[in-house]
Amino acid sequence: MTATHRRQFLQYASLLAGAPLLATQQAWAADAYPTKPLSLVVPYPAGGASDTAARIFGESIGKSVKQQVVVENYGGGTGLIGANKVLSAPADGYTFFHGSTNEVFLAPMLNPSARYTPKDFSLVAPISEAHIVLLVRNGLQVDSLDKLIALAKQSSAKPLTYATVGIDSIYHLMGEALATRVGASLLHVPYKGGAPALQGVAGGEVDLAILPYQTSFDAMQAQRRLKVLTSFSKELPTPLAHIPLITQSKLVPDFAYTISGGYFVKQGCPAERVTVLRNAIGAALLSPDIRARLEAEGRTVAQPTDSQAAANQTFAQYLQRVGELINTVGRKPVA
Repeated sequence: MTATHRRQFLQYASLLAGAPLLATQQAWAADAYPTKPLSLVVPYPAGGASDTAARIFGESIGKSVKQQVVVENYGGGTGLIGANKVLSAPADGYTFFHGSTNEVFLAPMLNPSARYTPKDFSLVAPISEAHIVLLVRNGLQVDSLDKLIALAKQSSAKPLTYATVGIDSIYHLMGEALATRVGASLLHVPYKGGAPALQGVAGGEVDLAILPYQTSFDAMQAQRRLKVLTSFSKELPTPLAHIPLITQSKLVPDFAYTISGGYFVKQGCPAERVTVLRNAIGAALLSPDIRARLEAEGRTVAQPTDSQAAANQTFAQYLQRVGELINTVGRKPVA
């Protein structure tokens, strides 16, 4: 063996001896997740129902994983901008999504410019069902859903306007379905999120709004800036007992809808990192304080999810429900 060959052999042997140590160091690096702040993307402006819930969860998740969780708001496009922000980031668990039926399912299934499909996301864990309510501007002379429907049917020459968080949101489709069912005309006015839509109805820019409930609605009603006519729920948590149920309507007592929310990551995120997030979300869901705060905001809070298989099953249920709603309003999913 020449001196050159001997030197190359010794270098190779040294590399082999160090390989187990390198592998161990790489494993330690993987196990250390997270080692930096996490981004929690909310697909609407600050101040809406999604933003409020995300900040409640973000604080708790941050304590569990011992890293800061930074809430980032990206309004517009019925959640498409926020969703694409998550999908353009690496699938490494450092960016996760405060998503719902609207952004993960309806938007890509109905909007050909979405550039993604529901299955580009993976559900980490469901967090809650939000209760949807119908609000009207204070000057509108109605005090029940049935009276509103009667007024809408009389106003075909100048349709009543309704605000939502955006085109093809569940709230938009609900407005279409309700108008079709009762034979009335309603004109949709899309906003960039719940907070601006709320200001639209409170300021008299639109006649009504279909939005997820927030405690601020009650204060604004007390100030005579708007009226909460009904929920679209068959039952409500105790803090919302003062709001009429859809079952109290004589015209559409079965027109019941809620909206499902959860935390999602980009498909392909390492399973061990998803587990870390799921455990942190589960700890938040078990906190009596957090459950009370979410229930006060009109949420029915989910129980912790114990596995990816369970999360996948819930994802499939969401997909089925969305398909049924799309069929109800006579729409066809984009290819």
